[in-house]
Amino acid sequence: MPTKKPSSAKKSSARIGPVPPYGIAIREAVARGDAAEMKKVAAAARKHLSTVQTALDKLNATMAKKA
Repeated sequence: MPTKKPSSAKKSSARIGPVPPYGIAIREAVARGDAAEMKKVAAAARKHLSTVQTALDKLNATMAKKA
C-alpha cells in the first residue's frame, strides 16, 4: 500500500526541463540575416533570461534565510 505524504509536505515548484538552445538560435538568426527573426529570437532570449534571473534571486534569498 502506498504511503501518503503528510499534508504539511511542501511541493517542489522547480521546473527543470529542456531549455531552448538560445545560443544556437541566435547564431542561426544572425547567419540568415533576417532582422525580424533576430528581433524575435532576442526578445525570447531576454524573456527567458529574466525568468531565470528572477528564479535565481528567489533561490538565493531562500538559501540566505536558511543559512
